[in-house]
This record gives sequence, structure tokens and C-alpha cells, in this order.
Amino acid sequence: MSIKIVAVDMDGTFLNDQMSFDRKRFSTQYLQLKNNGIKFVVASGNQYYQLISFFPDIAHEIAFVAENGAYVSNENAEIFCGALSDENREKVLKILLPIPYLDIIVCGKNGAHMLSSSDNAFFTTMSKYYHRLNIVDNFNQIDEPAFKFAISLPDEKLADFMQFIETELAGIVAPVSSGHGSVDLIIPGVHKANGIKLLQNIWGVKDEEVVTFGDGGNDVEMLQHAGFGFAMANAPARIKEIAKYQADSNNDSGVLNIIDKILSKQPPFA
Repeated sequence: MSIKIVAVDMDGTFLNDQMSFDRKRFSTQYLQLKNNGIKFVVASGNQYYQLISFFPDIAHEIAFVAENGAYVSNENAEIFCGALSDENREKVLKILLPIPYLDIIVCGKNGAHMLSSSDNAFFTTMSKYYHRLNIVDNFNQIDEPAFKFAISLPDEKLADFMQFIETELAGIVAPVSSGHGSVDLIIPGVHKANGIKLLQNIWGVKDEEVVTFGDGGNDVEMLQHAGFGFAMANAPARIKEIAKYQADSNNDSGVLNIIDKILSKQPPFA
């Protein structure tokens, strides 16, 4: 069985802890992937405009499953854009805004939006992941549909908050841990695996021909979905338990090491 898709999470997976990767090595690998008819897909919780900045030379010819699957593009063409109804967006904000320890970002197709009342440190941190980050005085000023909420909160509040959201907003949004210490509230079923499936349908690729890499809660579905799901060595134990395979850590070029095995048809790809 040949491999047709390689899909990678970014933070804690493809990127090392300095938010970089071995560009020279990957450039050589990418040409080989391309020559072998293997599609390279970036599947991340981060904003599309941030993700393309990592691949300036090839962004126009690869696919992106951004915002945890809420926005999917291929070769600069939009494939899918999820959106909450205005009614559901208001329901979510009605629950979130009274909680004093939350910082909130509302994510849409054209940009992300945060409140002017938020802490400056929050803006500085999140602007690394959202290259289009607007400041508004009120979320009612947003004139585009929302497809995800990015939430920052103290670690000790995380478990209770996720359980609270699962109870209060069941069927409207689902909480998943993101790759940079926060929680994303996504549309149920609109996750990375769904985005990859959309691309598979376009390219005629079977599940067993897909390789995925991830390290966090927002990678679970795509790790389970792929014929070859690799958890990074730096991933939490619960992520390693659900993945069929394990790669070296993000700081040891774990993804690139496995790509070498794919290209040379070494086990488990023999």
C-alpha cells in the first residue's frame, strides 16, 4: 500500500520548541514527496494566515486544514469554511463572557478578534498564532461568521472548564486542547480529520494511504482516522495511547525522520 497523504500538526509536532524546523532538509524531502505523488497537508489549530507564513515557497501548491478543521484550502483555493449560526455564536458568548478568568478570541475566515479589555500579554502571545488579530470593544462589532473560539485560562481551571462546556454547550461547540496551552471550542464534527477526509475525497485517497502526526487533544481524530497515525514522543501519554505509532520528539525532527522512512519504504511502510 503506497502513501498518498502526509498530514502534520505544527506546534509541538512539525515545529520544534523554537517554532522552527529544518528547512533545508524538508525542502529536499518535499520535492521527493511531490515527485512520488504524495500530498503534503498542514493540519493545525492555528490561523491559515499564520500557517502559510511557514511555507512561503510552496503555500500555493499544498493544502491547509487550519483552525482545527474549520477552514480547509488546497493550492490557494478554499475547500471548506465552517460557520456557527449567529444564534449559536450568541449562545456561546453568553456563557463565556461572564467567566472572569477567561481571555477569548473569536475566529472567522478573514481574521480573529479579541476584546480591547483583554490583557496586553494575551495579545502578544496570541498574535504569534493569529497573524490577523483585530481588537474590538465588543464582539457584536464582528461582521463575519465565527467558526471557532480560542480560550486562554489558568491550567488549574482547565478540566472543570472543559466539562462545563461539554454540559452547557453540548451540540453547539466541543472543547479540545490546542497546541499552545489553551482550549479551542470547535463546531462538533468540524475537526482536523474531517478536513483531511474532504481532501481525500478530492484526491481519491483511502484512509490506509494517509499518515498523520500530532501531539495534542485536537489531533486525536486525525491520529485515529489515518492508516498511520504517529504521536510525537513529546505528546502526553493519553495521545500516545490512541495513536498506532510513535515518532521521535518535535525537537528531534520526529516528523522528518518518519518522512525519510516513507520515501525509502522502510517499515512500517515497506
